[in-house]
Amino acid sequence: QVQLVESGGGLVQAGGSLKLSCAASGRTFSSNAMGWFRQAPGKEREFVAAISGGGGTTNYADSVKGRFTISRDNAKNTVYLQMNTLKPGDTAVYFCAASIYSYPSTLYLGRTYNYWGQGTQVTVSS
Repeated sequence: QVQLVESGGGLVQAGGSLKLSCAASGRTFSSNAMGWFRQAPGKEREFVAAISGGGGTTNYADSVKGRFTISRDNAKNTVYLQMNTLKPGDTAVYFCAASIYSYPSTLYLGRTYNYWGQGTQVTVSS
């Protein structure tokens, strides 16, 4: 059974940093694209960042470019999201997702992904 488990969320002041982790189990995702999405209260889920199977290509939402960095450690079957200079607008539940494909052209779309974690709450206070 495939599981994605997010961790690292919490409460942080504006300008602060957090690092989210997503540990996968049940199968190896070293060759698969992984992504992060978020959903704020009353809003639709939105794309945050994605990384290709080999880790050579990354994509970011415009709202987080220059502040967030996605990375992966295939030996640990884990993907990370380093979030710096956090803003109150970053407050949301953050979800990790995994695709069965290595580098789908639609990394920014939720329907591209086949497996999802339960999410971790990130709250940024002003």
